[in-house]
Amino acid sequence: MNLKRTLISIFSLAFSLLLISCTDKQDLATITPSETSSMEHGLIIMESPFSFEETGSRIRTTLEERGLLIPADLNHQQNAAGVDMNLRPTRTIIFGNPNLGTPLMQCSQSIAIDLPQKILIWEDEPGNVQIAYNDPGYLKNRHRAQGCDQAFETVANALANLMESALSE
Repeated sequence: MNLKRTLISIFSLAFSLLLISCTDKQDLATITPSETSSMEHGLIIMESPFSFEETGSRIRTTLEERGLLIPADLNHQQNAAGVDMNLRPTRTIIFGNPNLGTPLMQCSQSIAIDLPQKILIWEDEPGNVQIAYNDPGYLKNRHRAQGCDQAFETVANALANLMESALSE
């Protein structure tokens, strides 16, 4: 049974890699967030036009301007250096708004494991700055939330607006 699961996982990974390798960056620009998230296991991933530091600063400033709570801002590269390990620039900003998160938890309490929201910022091997966050539609399915479409749509729109605001030139 474990061998079967392993083979299925390997096949799925290989197929995903094949699909990704056949897609150039211009094609990725035409993919909608829901398509991207299904390819990336529930993550909406986008490339920032700014440096790692500026991207993090712009996102944090946008969160603060909107009055969102920021309980943590983790510098993973610095933490890795603290244990004598190397890591490309990587940062996770944890943030939330009880007015948006509470209705999601009222719909399905297990979603609390994925809240507050997180934005991951990292510099990939070629030096491009990437941003990722959980796709609310994926979370809705993951937590089997029923009858809360509007609450999840509100969160999805808020996150998209936040990213657009933080990354606009």
